[in-house]
Amino acid sequence: MYSYYVYILKCSDNSYYTGITNNIKRRFEEHNNGKNRKNYTFKRRPLELEFYQEFNDVLQAIYFEKKIKGWTRSKKRALISGDFEMLKILSECRNATHYKYEGK
Repeated sequence: MYSYYVYILKCSDNSYYTGITNNIKRRFEEHNNGKNRKNYTFKRRPLELEFYQEFNDVLQAIYFEKKIKGWTRSKKRALISGDFEMLKILSECRNATHYKYEGK
């Protein structure tokens, strides 16, 4: 059975890069060594591995990676720090048309 990892790297410019791999150690080394000049992380080295989560199902890993890529920086920081209460707060809809705000 294979393992798949969704990971978040912190770049030297303080931006985040999210990816997926089946070998976290090898992939981190590829990013940090600058294997691909066209990669987002190439000019943003050195990198730090801030977060990773293991999956047994590649489809779940792909879904989670895509989900994180759409998140704000604040939500990514909450995930990295394990602050799930803040992650929940940041995930709430704050739109004025949301059902919570009807009639207020």
